[in-house]
Amino acid sequence: MDSRTEDLLALLGERVRELRLREDIAQTVLAARSGVSLKAVKNIENGTGATVASLLRVLRTLGRTEWIDTLGPKVGISPMQMLARKKERMRATRKKSEVKHV
Repeated sequence: MDSRTEDLLALLGERVRELRLREDIAQTVLAARSGVSLKAVKNIENGTGATVASLLRVLRTLGRTEWIDTLGPKVGISPMQMLARKKERMRATRKKSEVKHV
């Protein structure tokens, strides 16, 4: 794992720990309520990693499912993609033989 990934895991773990302490929940209680092992909670908080499923269960128990939205926001079309996209045709092109001269 590169140092940037390790830094992000540590930061995420600190935030989970701060939230748990603010809610005055022991690690063992959080693990039991979340349906994960105590080791999984400790790994999340220490930044040493855990499964995505364990992280999601812990976040749900702590009432922070909105954190998931910040990790994977809905993907939209960027302004550059919109410019590069061809415009949709609104009409069929007339052939010269179909045009009547008046």
